[in-house]
Amino acid sequence: MLIVETIRKVRFAFHQNGLSLREISRKYNLSRNTVRKILRNDIIDQQYVRTVQPMRKLGPFEDRLVSWLETDISKPVSHRRTAQILFEQLQREGFEGGYDSVRRYVKGWKTGNGQGIVNAFIPLAFEAGEAFQFDWSYEQIELGGANVQIKVAHLRLCHSRMPFCVAYTRETLEMVLDAHVRAFEFFGGCCRRGIYDNLKTVVTKVLMGKDRVFNRRFQNLSSHYLFEPVACTPAAGWEKGQVESQVSLARKRFFSQRRKFADLSELNDWLYEQCRNYAAGHKHPELKDRTIADVFQEERKHLMTVSAPFDGYQEHVVRVSPLSLVSFDRNRYSVNARAVGKTASLRAYANRVVVVLDGEVIGFHRRHLGRDKVIYDPWHYLEVLKRKPGALRNGAPFKDWALPEPIAEVRSILAGRPDGDRQFVGILSAMTSFGPDAVADACSMALAAQTVSKDIILNLLSRSTQEPEPDHTAPAPHLPRISIDPVVDCSRYDLLLRGGIHGTA
Repeated sequence: MLIVETIRKVRFAFHQNGLSLREISRKYNLSRNTVRKILRNDIIDQQYVRTVQPMRKLGPFEDRLVSWLETDISKPVSHRRTAQILFEQLQREGFEGGYDSVRRYVKGWKTGNGQGIVNAFIPLAFEAGEAFQFDWSYEQIELGGANVQIKVAHLRLCHSRMPFCVAYTRETLEMVLDAHVRAFEFFGGCCRRGIYDNLKTVVTKVLMGKDRVFNRRFQNLSSHYLFEPVACTPAAGWEKGQVESQVSLARKRFFSQRRKFADLSELNDWLYEQCRNYAAGHKHPELKDRTIADVFQEERKHLMTVSAPFDGYQEHVVRVSPLSLVSFDRNRYSVNARAVGKTASLRAYANRVVVVLDGEVIGFHRRHLGRDKVIYDPWHYLEVLKRKPGALRNGAPFKDWALPEPIAEVRSILAGRPDGDRQFVGILSAMTSFGPDAVADACSMALAAQTVSKDIILNLLSRSTQEPEPDHTAPAPHLPRISIDPVVDCSRYDLLLRGGIHGTA
């Protein structure tokens, strides 16, 4: 086969130097027919195309390979065997050829059966404030000294390409709600439409076409912010290609190396800053003369705003156990002891747990994202302590109780007395009326005077607290008005003390 350089020399010798066919044939050691063919047909390049592909080793296994490929057609794409797997299966049946011959055959067979066609896509354009896209990604970091996999929620404004990222350790519904609340606060408003894939936490049921049944709590979120949720066609990630691209970008730029953070709050503050820095330092892909941050400032005027953020919790019905505990997410949380045996409502937020009974909060805790832990609030058991003060010594809620230093010192002193537990519970009960600061001050005064007891501390509290002044209310209109004000005469009491007057009842 002639190379391009030889063809160029032949054409140059004939057209530029005027050499004859015989001279060219002799000079370049080519046959006259070859030279004549190049010049007559104006050939400038020559490529060899194999018309028949011999399959000396694959031939006996061709029918077996085709049957496997035909079987895979009816399966989902993720369940179909790759050329490498098919090659290994053929080897187990005695095939001695190479992988390339199997790969070429599989590629040609798929192309001939319409499976090798590359899909074409249509570029999308969005107006300012029209839509945003949402997706999740999984990243590995070091959090609090331990290697963990975090879930990063990504939102992106489709017009300005402004990114937003926030990290969690779960991807439950309350995390989705919290991510939207944070994102809309970060953007300063919300778009008219939100584009999602078919998340199980968002989409309850997939119907025909674009019809979906969305989660009830998620619908409350969209109603609060007045945006319309739209779910993509299954396996059509290009419909939210911008946020898919953001996932890849964040992984390469933000998590290309193993990052270390003390907690999620520090990580999220860092992610917010990275999003702002990226927007300020990169040009908009379509408006080349402006940065993403510049276009975002213009789009911000078109975003919808609401007066108050959405209360992003997921509600669960729980029953309070005899230990005054409720179970949620493989952990147990304490509530006020008066709710024992009752059914309450647990509101799970991304970072806290709130338990409500008849519209009143009976428990509030930071959410623990581990498992099989019991989280106590000792104040929930105060009413029980009044009846059972002995539980103060070995009660699990009271271990390592972080009390103010004067109160803790009083506790240690009273612990050595026979009725010390009862006295200390009486002091704790005073906190509901006087407050922790006043009780701590009274304990400090008792410690300074070296007279520590419940009665003394309660006496100090009552003396330090001013009684409220009586209400001077106007007299009732239906009562007669007093014309002469009564005069207080204490002389009668003095006369009684001297024994001058005796009265009988």
